[in-house]
Amino acid sequence: LPVLAQQATYLLHASSTLCEMTETMDPVRWRKMEKEIKACEVQGDALLTEFHEQLYEVFVRKIKRSDIQTVAMNIDEFLDHINDSAKSITLYTPKRIDPQIVDLAQYINAAADSIKKLMPLFSDLKKNYAKIAVQCERITELEHAADDTFAEYIGYIFTHESDPIELMKYKNIAETFEAATDAAKTVSDSVRKIALRYVE
Repeated sequence: LPVLAQQATYLLHASSTLCEMTETMDPVRWRKMEKEIKACEVQGDALLTEFHEQLYEVFVRKIKRSDIQTVAMNIDEFLDHINDSAKSITLYTPKRIDPQIVDLAQYINAAADSIKKLMPLFSDLKKNYAKIAVQCERITELEHAADDTFAEYIGYIFTHESDPIELMKYKNIAETFEAATDAAKTVSDSVRKIALRYVE
């Protein structure tokens, strides 16, 4: 469980840095922050490898190894998507960062915050079920809000952006950010499913 908590710490740091990336138009700062997020992703990968080694060496009393493994892998996937989102900005170097992209980054960060809050609750799934449900529902609501923002943004750029190259840049960036919110919900769904199993 401490490994899951450390994963969530990397996740929150990466998502916070992604928010900072959307608040500047300085390519130098973009590259610096993208490297910072990449470092979190690399550390997360190393942690996942260590986690798999530890998982089969220790005796797990309360939760099945496969359930813990599922959550760890889903968190790692979410971190990968945050890294992809950061790379999309440095790769496409857009002429502007629209408010909808800022909003998507904030949804990602809020979801990462909820996941970090979920990790200590694994110490007693039955006792903490109500708190787990609250955080999982929050992540679901954030994903729905992100879907709405993404749809609105796609409509906006196709209506207002006359440069086809820039349009594709904005579309690809938005798709990458939206995929990250989907990955957050995957984490939430797996946690909710596991918690329900142990409550019954």
